[in-house]
Amino acid sequence: MTPHRLTARSTLLFLAIGLAAGLLSGLFGVGGGTVIVPLLTLLAHFDQRRAAGTSLAAIVPTAAVGVISYAVNGAVAWVPALILAAAAVVGAQLGTWLLARLPVLALRWAFIAFLGVVVVALFFVVPSREAHVDLTVLSVAGLIATGLVTGILSGLLGVGGGIIVVPALILGFGASDLVAKGTSLLMMIPTAISGTVGNIRRGNVDLSAAALVGVAACTTTAAGAWIASLLDPFAANLLFAAFVVFIAVQMAVRTLRAQRARRASVD
Repeated sequence: MTPHRLTARSTLLFLAIGLAAGLLSGLFGVGGGTVIVPLLTLLAHFDQRRAAGTSLAAIVPTAAVGVISYAVNGAVAWVPALILAAAAVVGAQLGTWLLARLPVLALRWAFIAFLGVVVVALFFVVPSREAHVDLTVLSVAGLIATGLVTGILSGLLGVGGGIIVVPALILGFGASDLVAKGTSLLMMIPTAISGTVGNIRRGNVDLSAAALVGVAACTTTAAGAWIASLLDPFAANLLFAAFVVFIAVQMAVRTLRAQRARRASVD
């Protein structure tokens, strides 16, 4: 694939996308792909594969800056993040293998329902800012399971790890919202690097666009993390719940479109 031709307009567009993605990445502990991919497809007219590949490449520096920002405040669980990342890499391979064998549309609706449950639960669980992830045999097994599920869903549905890992650490492991977000960003980095290498080989990355989006995102990621540290934990939960609703609606719209396209091709 030929790279996107940079013009003054497209350069400003990529920078604007990066600024928005970086702020959300730091604020919610997500990679930013949920913002980058739809904006690249809608505004820059990227196809879905190139948008996803470019987004994943841009996430690497963005997540790295986010991790540093959270680590300064001691809000990164390093060992749990590595366990999650290792399991997610394995899970992603399993997810891509299952992609051709499972009904993806049904899985999407099941995941949307799961996000609905997460939204409700976030209203009832207010994390303590003093809470951390304790490593026990049970918690390590839980982290491995969470990483595997995250990787599988990433391979199957193309969803980022943060939308799963952040609520899982808060609701399932009792982590504070800040630790959950910092840990989520750290576990994304090796996964994103691995995926980016594969995408570059397949020609699914626009490196110039990824560089612009990534550099711009790095300038606002720390601000997002700073805002997250200022928020009351319950207010942070409400904002994250609103973000999860946005993701669920976005995925529901895509799934409905895919179902209509499938029916039209059958008819």
